[in-house]
Amino acid sequence: MSTNNASRTIKVSLLEACKTYVDQRIANALQAIASASDAAADDTKSSAGDKFETTREMMQQELNRHQQLLTDAKRMEKVLADLDVRIHTEPAKLGSLVKTNHGMFFIAVSVGQLQIDGTTYRAISPASPLGQRFIGAKIGEGIDFNGMNYQIISVC
Repeated sequence: MSTNNASRTIKVSLLEACKTYVDQRIANALQAIASASDAAADDTKSSAGDKFETTREMMQQELNRHQQLLTDAKRMEKVLADLDVRIHTEPAKLGSLVKTNHGMFFIAVSVGQLQIDGTTYRAISPASPLGQRFIGAKIGEGIDFNGMNYQIISVC
Protein backbone atom coordinates (compact mmCIF):
# COMPACT_ATOMS: atom_id res chain seq x y z
CA MET A 1 0.00 0.00 0.00
CA SER A 2 1.38 3.41 -0.87
CA THR A 3 2.03 6.01 1.80
CA ASN A 4 -0.91 8.10 0.57
CA ASN A 5 -3.27 5.12 0.69
CA ALA A 6 -2.04 4.20 4.18
CA SER A 7 -2.50 7.80 5.35
CA ARG A 8 -5.98 7.95 3.84
CA THR A 9 -6.91 4.67 5.55
CA ILE A 10 -5.68 6.06 8.87
CA LYS A 11 -7.61 9.31 8.36
CA VAL A 12 -10.80 7.37 7.55
CA SER A 13 -10.28 5.27 10.70
CA LEU A 14 -9.71 8.42 12.76
CA LEU A 15 -12.84 9.99 11.31
CA GLU A 16 -14.88 6.89 12.21
CA ALA A 17 -13.46 6.89 15.75
CA CYS A 18 -14.38 10.57 16.11
CA LYS A 19 -17.90 9.87 14.82
CA THR A 20 -18.30 7.03 17.33
CA TYR A 21 -17.19 9.34 20.15
CA VAL A 22 -19.60 12.10 19.07
CA ASP A 23 -22.49 9.63 18.60
CA GLN A 24 -21.93 8.45 22.18
CA ARG A 25 -21.90 12.04 23.46
CA ILE A 26 -25.20 12.69 21.67
CA ALA A 27 -26.76 9.52 23.08
CA ASN A 28 -25.56 10.37 26.61
CA ALA A 29 -26.90 13.92 26.38
CA LEU A 30 -30.28 12.75 25.07
CA GLN A 31 -30.54 10.19 27.87
CA ALA A 32 -29.62 12.79 30.49
CA ILE A 33 -32.15 15.26 29.07
CA ALA A 34 -34.87 12.61 29.17
CA SER A 35 -33.99 11.71 32.77
CA ALA A 36 -33.92 15.33 33.87
CA SER A 37 -37.23 16.03 32.12
CA ASP A 38 -38.83 12.97 33.74
CA ALA A 39 -37.55 14.02 37.17
CA ALA A 40 -38.93 17.53 36.69
CA ALA A 41 -42.30 16.16 35.58
CA ASP A 42 -42.47 13.80 38.58
CA ASP A 43 -41.62 16.51 41.08
CA THR A 44 -44.73 17.79 42.79
CA LYS A 45 -45.02 20.94 44.83
CA SER A 46 -44.54 20.24 48.49
CA SER A 47 -45.61 22.35 51.43
CA ALA A 48 -42.12 23.79 51.55
CA GLY A 49 -42.49 26.19 48.61
CA ASP A 50 -38.95 27.60 48.72
CA LYS A 51 -37.45 24.12 48.73
CA PHE A 52 -39.59 23.20 45.73
CA GLU A 53 -38.49 26.32 43.81
CA THR A 54 -34.83 25.69 44.59
CA THR A 55 -35.11 22.05 43.49
CA ARG A 56 -36.97 23.09 40.35
CA GLU A 57 -34.27 25.67 39.50
CA MET A 58 -31.51 23.11 40.03
CA MET A 59 -33.32 20.67 37.73
CA GLN A 60 -33.69 23.39 35.09
CA GLN A 61 -29.99 24.22 35.32
CA GLU A 62 -29.14 20.54 34.91
CA LEU A 63 -31.46 20.29 31.92
CA ASN A 64 -29.88 23.41 30.37
CA ARG A 65 -26.40 21.96 30.89
CA HIS A 66 -27.33 18.72 29.11
CA GLN A 67 -29.00 20.64 26.29
CA GLN A 68 -25.79 22.64 25.83
CA LEU A 69 -23.77 19.40 25.73
CA LEU A 70 -26.17 18.09 23.09
CA THR A 71 -25.81 21.29 21.05
CA ASP A 72 -22.01 21.02 21.24
CA ALA A 73 -22.09 17.36 20.20
CA LYS A 74 -24.42 18.13 17.27
CA ARG A 75 -22.01 20.88 16.16
CA MET A 76 -19.16 18.34 16.28
CA GLU A 77 -21.31 15.90 14.31
CA LYS A 78 -21.79 18.54 11.58
CA VAL A 79 -18.04 19.24 11.39
CA LEU A 80 -17.33 15.54 10.98
CA ALA A 81 -20.06 15.12 8.34
CA ASP A 82 -18.42 17.84 6.24
CA LEU A 83 -14.82 16.76 6.89
CA ASP A 84 -12.66 16.05 3.84
CA VAL A 85 -10.24 13.24 4.64
CA ARG A 86 -8.70 13.04 1.18
CA ILE A 87 -4.96 13.38 1.14
CA HIS A 88 -3.91 16.94 0.40
CA THR A 89 -0.69 18.84 0.46
CA GLU A 90 0.37 21.36 3.01
CA PRO A 91 -0.45 23.69 4.63
CA ALA A 92 -2.30 21.96 7.45
CA LYS A 93 -6.05 22.54 7.57
CA LEU A 94 -9.23 21.00 8.91
CA GLY A 95 -9.01 17.29 8.07
CA SER A 96 -5.21 17.19 8.04
CA LEU A 97 -3.12 14.56 9.73
CA VAL A 98 -0.07 16.36 11.10
CA LYS A 99 2.98 14.38 12.17
CA THR A 100 5.28 16.19 14.60
CA ASN A 101 8.23 15.31 16.79
CA HIS A 102 5.69 15.14 19.64
CA GLY A 103 3.13 12.88 18.03
CA MET A 104 0.43 12.67 15.41
CA PHE A 105 -2.48 15.11 15.35
CA PHE A 106 -5.75 14.82 13.45
CA ILE A 107 -7.31 18.26 13.00
CA ALA A 108 -11.04 17.62 13.25
CA VAL A 109 -12.89 17.87 16.58
CA SER A 110 -11.65 17.77 20.13
CA VAL A 111 -11.78 14.11 21.10
CA GLY A 112 -8.40 13.55 22.70
CA GLN A 113 -6.31 10.44 22.23
CA LEU A 114 -7.34 7.71 19.81
CA GLN A 115 -5.60 4.41 19.15
CA ILE A 116 -5.49 3.19 15.55
CA ASP A 117 -3.47 0.05 14.76
CA GLY A 118 -1.39 0.47 17.91
CA THR A 119 -0.48 4.10 17.21
CA THR A 120 -1.72 6.98 19.33
CA TYR A 121 -3.21 9.98 17.58
CA ARG A 122 -4.66 13.11 19.12
CA ALA A 123 -7.85 14.47 17.58
CA ILE A 124 -7.90 18.22 18.12
CA SER A 125 -10.18 21.03 17.07
CA PRO A 126 -8.86 23.73 14.75
CA ALA A 127 -10.31 26.18 17.30
CA SER A 128 -8.14 24.79 20.12
CA PRO A 129 -4.99 26.75 20.97
CA LEU A 130 -2.70 24.08 19.47
CA GLY A 131 -5.05 23.51 16.53
CA GLN A 132 -4.96 27.22 15.73
CA ARG A 133 -1.18 27.07 15.58
CA PHE A 134 -1.20 23.99 13.35
CA ILE A 135 -3.60 25.52 10.81
CA GLY A 136 -1.49 26.85 7.96
CA ALA A 137 1.67 25.07 9.13
CA LYS A 138 4.02 23.52 6.60
CA ILE A 139 6.58 20.73 6.72
CA GLY A 140 9.78 21.84 8.43
CA GLU A 141 8.14 24.61 10.44
CA GLY A 142 8.45 24.77 14.19
CA ILE A 143 5.52 25.74 16.40
CA ASP A 144 6.07 26.80 19.98
CA PHE A 145 3.26 25.94 22.37
CA ASN A 146 3.26 25.61 26.17
CA GLY A 147 7.03 25.51 26.33
CA MET A 148 7.34 22.80 23.67
CA ASN A 149 8.53 23.09 20.11
CA TYR A 150 6.53 21.02 17.63
CA GLN A 151 8.48 20.36 14.43
CA ILE A 152 6.16 19.59 11.53
CA ILE A 153 7.41 16.38 9.90
CA SER A 154 4.53 15.74 7.50
CA VAL A 155 1.07 16.98 6.59
CA CYS A 156 -1.45 14.91 4.67
